[in-house]
Amino acid sequence: MRGAILANGWYCGYTFPVKLQIKVALIITGTLAFCSFFMSVYLVSGLLKEPLSESVMDADAKHFALFLPQNRNYYFTDILNGAQKSALDSGAALSVHTLDSDGVALRMAAYSGLDGVVVCPDLDDDIIFDSLMNLSRRRIPLVLVNHNIPADQPWPFVGTNNFDYGKKVGNLLINSGSSRINLVVVYSDKSPAIYAERELVEMGIHSVLSNRLESSITSFRTDLNPRDAEKIVYQLVRFQGAVNTIVFTDLNDTIAGTQALVDLNQVGRIQVVGFGNDPAIRHFIQKGIVAGSLVVNPYVMGYQAVNSLAQLAESGYTSTSVDTGIDVIHAENLSVSRPDRERRMP
Repeated sequence: MRGAILANGWYCGYTFPVKLQIKVALIITGTLAFCSFFMSVYLVSGLLKEPLSESVMDADAKHFALFLPQNRNYYFTDILNGAQKSALDSGAALSVHTLDSDGVALRMAAYSGLDGVVVCPDLDDDIIFDSLMNLSRRRIPLVLVNHNIPADQPWPFVGTNNFDYGKKVGNLLINSGSSRINLVVVYSDKSPAIYAERELVEMGIHSVLSNRLESSITSFRTDLNPRDAEKIVYQLVRFQGAVNTIVFTDLNDTIAGTQALVDLNQVGRIQVVGFGNDPAIRHFIQKGIVAGSLVVNPYVMGYQAVNSLAQLAESGYTSTSVDTGIDVIHAENLSVSRPDRERRMP
């Protein structure tokens, strides 16, 4: 329609018919809808060409849990680091939990929908054993690391052989020229796996040194205090003068106890077998203050434990036992040995 003079005097220009307006709106709407559909098809085709997104992969990933003692010293930190690297390599999610004194956290693991559990027991007690049995009854894959707990049907275990540990202590003392030995072993809460299997350690020592031991093996135990070994050394020097050999089973105890012997001017009279590959211990070995030191690799323990759990969860089978080995460092091989934290998976 053309323009017209309105009653109030205003002029109205050309206007489109109503049907034409509707047609234009439909054309615009259809064009926008087509563009939106085209963009959706383009994005979906792009996604199909790419690998599965992280969200999809996470939905399919195994969820494992690692239970560690409350004591998180360097040793258990290395186990944790190895376990996390192994979980990353396996494409699994790993949550970390603490073994509480009442065993509640481990007991609840059986009802949390986990695909597998790695447990690093601190001590061989009934609370942990019952929780492990409950996990087995619910058919949740389980691997023990660092410390084994005997059972009728043993769980897969990753760690060191403490009988072999004792044998290597004995061989080190023989190679150092010891003849008549009055020996003390200082166990520690900081290395609970060795303390829990102290009978195996001492059996291994006896198997090598049986005809050289002048008396039965005496043992002491330190707490979590890194300098608690100092007190024990002072007691030994003061009240047990016949002792001429001390075996430490923890890195911090080795450093603190050996330094106490230096301060008491007992170097040369009391021989020391240490634990760990710390620079301070290497220095003591170079100076002839420590005969040698036994070294385990907690990083490899953590890595192999999660690797074994992944195999168990995937196929239902894994090795019953993985021995991560024990190295011995002494003056002759000191130049080629490396600190604990540099020893990693190949």
